[in-house]
Amino acid sequence: MATGYRPEIVQRAFVDFIGSRLHPFRSLTTPKLRLVARYELSDDLIALRFETNRAFRQQTNGAKSGWQGGQYIDLRVLIDGIYHQRSYSLVGLANRPLWWHDAIVDSAPIKSKRHTVTIAIKAQGMVSRYLTKHLPIGATINTSVPRGHFTLAQSLMTAQREASNREHSDKDNFQKNTLLFIAGGSGITPMLGLITQALNNQHQVVLLHYNRTELASFTQQWQQLHAAYPNSFRYHLINTEDQNSYLSGSRHLTTDSLLSLNLPWADTQIFACGSQALLVGLYQAATDITLPQGRYLRDSITIENFGSALADISFDRHQTGDKAINVQEHTIYLRARQRQFSSDTTLLAAAERENIRLAYGCRQGVCQLCRCNKVSGVVKNIQTGRLSGDGYEPIQTCINIAMTDVVLDI
Repeated sequence: MATGYRPEIVQRAFVDFIGSRLHPFRSLTTPKLRLVARYELSDDLIALRFETNRAFRQQTNGAKSGWQGGQYIDLRVLIDGIYHQRSYSLVGLANRPLWWHDAIVDSAPIKSKRHTVTIAIKAQGMVSRYLTKHLPIGATINTSVPRGHFTLAQSLMTAQREASNREHSDKDNFQKNTLLFIAGGSGITPMLGLITQALNNQHQVVLLHYNRTELASFTQQWQQLHAAYPNSFRYHLINTEDQNSYLSGSRHLTTDSLLSLNLPWADTQIFACGSQALLVGLYQAATDITLPQGRYLRDSITIENFGSALADISFDRHQTGDKAINVQEHTIYLRARQRQFSSDTTLLAAAERENIRLAYGCRQGVCQLCRCNKVSGVVKNIQTGRLSGDGYEPIQTCINIAMTDVVLDI
């Protein structure tokens, strides 16, 4: 009997379309979430708990762990007839109930706690206000599967790449490294999964959280983790309105604040998430800490940027007084489109100057809609000043400039 291509008589997309009209939560191909509970973590931080549909679980379970700590999801929310997409960090890890779940009274039944995801957000901005204040319990929204580079695995790749450039380096040394987590305000949300994962992997972990008020719900979790890992986990909660909680007498993150932690900086990786002011302060403080073999602490920083304003500081290690970033013109090649253009500004702006349309959203490095994969070449993040490697990795075109010729998988 002859074999070969067999046309699909009933298209899955058609089945999905009909099924969504009968039951909006069900889909063969589209990941969806259904809101089942809200929980107030503080006066302005609200946790939203969602049940996941079968498509979400099937596409997410391709990874053994479901997803990694520090990843985010893109929610596609319909407001007044218009779809809006925003990115939100996941709280915790897959298949692990969060400590506050027992206190939540669900308005909709859940077959299993393993099939839920949780985000924690402030009611700021149109979409976040709608999710925290107006989205009905039981409502269904479309989502992406978990994604993002703010993970232990990504930092391991960076550490190994840097180690390969040094003589007599142990590429596996990251497995023993101390990990410093620095968060500002709601930037604490992706840290729980990261910290839990790091402690499970036997890292030494230190947390700094800068906030105007104390988040009692999170404080309870840090206390529990410290009790479970007394020799591996310590934390400092800096209430910016309480001088007794300051490090080195400052409400801001400074070089003295970092040095007061007495960490082995040559073997420390830093994860940071918060406002642009916090990230700028961190990079300025890290610049003053020198490491052996001509290394810089700032190169050991991995960030998840929730800020919106561009940093108005120099990222040249040797010319801190000059705020300008001198950029030479380089060639950008879009591999899939077989197009190329010259760039002396951000990749997105340079493409638009040549009438080449690229995906974008906020244009400020927040929403992730412009994220693409760089095949080769070096780019520089204009918000953090960090140089990429010269190989394959995800970047955002709205906040990166080319330092060499660059090939994008677009």
